[in-house]
Amino acid sequence: MLTDAQWRTYEQEGYLRLGQVATEEQFAAMQREIDDPMLGNADVDYDHIFMQKDSESGAYDDIGEEGFGFMGATLAYRKLQGLEYDPIFLEYAQHPLFEHICRRTYGADAPINCFRAMFMNKPAGRGTVLPWHQDRWTHIDRDPLVTIWTALDNTSAANGCVQIIPGSHHALVNPDHPWRFLAEEQQAAINDDDAVDVELKAGEVMLLHNWLLHRSGVNSTDGPRRGFSVCYMDGRTQKIGEFDPKQCNWPVLFGNEALSPQTLPAAKAS
Repeated sequence: MLTDAQWRTYEQEGYLRLGQVATEEQFAAMQREIDDPMLGNADVDYDHIFMQKDSESGAYDDIGEEGFGFMGATLAYRKLQGLEYDPIFLEYAQHPLFEHICRRTYGADAPINCFRAMFMNKPAGRGTVLPWHQDRWTHIDRDPLVTIWTALDNTSAANGCVQIIPGSHHALVNPDHPWRFLAEEQQAAINDDDAVDVELKAGEVMLLHNWLLHRSGVNSTDGPRRGFSVCYMDGRTQKIGEFDPKQCNWPVLFGNEALSPQTLPAAKAS
């Protein structure tokens, strides 16, 4: 469990380093498993997996092919969403520490659902620039507030680690933008001296408030920069706008009818 001092730091800064949470065996399994969905070898139902290929130019506006289902074997995917349907990543996402954090945030009796559980990838020698933004969405009646980000490789400024502005989570900067990005003038107003590179060792975990301003650059190294990110939401959240129904499937992680390896959909051939 987190101490009161840790909570105060998190509430003030909007992020907190948690060290390594997974056991060595569990983390090794996650590292082994993460390339399989990109190569078509994962024991999952790909109908539940949203896949997005990396930008060839590095520009966010030039994101590659995306959609549900397998799109071909390549390690040049930028994002795979739906990993709560993979038993290895589901087990990790349901760690008691993460439940403790969610209960303190959303309430002791609230069901805790998975807004998204995804693999974030910056392939070797490339990667997509992610502009400054806050994670929030306008098609639901309340914002998810808790993200757990786990480094699957060492992260550094050289390979496009997450950059943050500590303390920037106390208010929405561009609340009317449906995709949470800052306007050009707001981007330009950010002082680079305020940005912090969150460099993590493989296995380290970072707790992030979803409103914390963050970005990431390209990977200039000869190895990938891979991470596993889980966004936890209040299970009482209601949809209020138009959105792809497949992306509004929010399975329970903590509470009654929580997803378990026994209830995962059967894998289908890719």
